[in-house]
Amino acid sequence: MTQVNMLEAKTELSKLVRMLETRQEEVIYLARDGRAVAQLTLIPERAAANRIGVAEGKFKVPDDFDTWDKEVEEMFGG
Repeated sequence: MTQVNMLEAKTELSKLVRMLETRQEEVIYLARDGRAVAQLTLIPERAAANRIGVAEGKFKVPDDFDTWDKEVEEMFGG
């Protein structure tokens, strides 16, 4: 556990973030007047790939999906 005062956090922010990124520290506490008032932590990584395909298998595209409705086509000048 690392605790730093506000001035140190302000001047050493890049170093503190690097400590988190390299897992040198899990959490860094920011102190005011010697008392911890806030903490720095890494944002949990979310796998973007997990979001894609979230509805896979829950929706079937109708066979006639690409068939244009003549009225709608005419409204768009087509």
